Amino acid sequence: MSELGPEQQALVDALNVEFAAVFAYGVVAAFSNPTRDPMVAQYAAEHRARRDGTIDALTAASVTSPEPAAGYTVPFPVTDAVAAARLAAQVEDDCAVAWRSVVERSQSGATRDLAIVALTDSARRGSAWRAILGIFPSTVAFPGQPAP
Repeated sequence: MSELGPEQQALVDALNVEFAAVFAYGVVAAFSNPTRDPMVAQYAAEHRARRDGTIDALTAASVTSPEPAAGYTVPFPVTDAVAAARLAAQVEDDCAVAWRSVVERSQSGATRDLAIVALTDSARRGSAWRAILGIFPSTVAFPGQPAP
């Protein structure tokens, strides 16, 4: 396989983060407050759609998409609804970082548009989870900016 350009590598990296997000939302669903089931289902579906759209974008660029890992490790134990909400917020932050990287490295308008929508969606979902956790303001000034 030939060396990927910065745009294609950023898309591959974002796809890997989306694979992890789909997995993590399964954990979130298992431990989340049942009243949030519709929200969790919607957000999980959005990540699956983003995963599929990213695979399509890579295929259009003649890049072979990586396969998802057999399993993923969550960054902390999830044993209750609060930890599930924290995991979901972390997932959205991770996705925002990945998609911001795609924005920064995109060389085509189509990729930039895809990444801006993905970044905005992650910021929106992350804000909802932070509000649930009682974190105010729940929005982030520059979503996807890595911590210093």
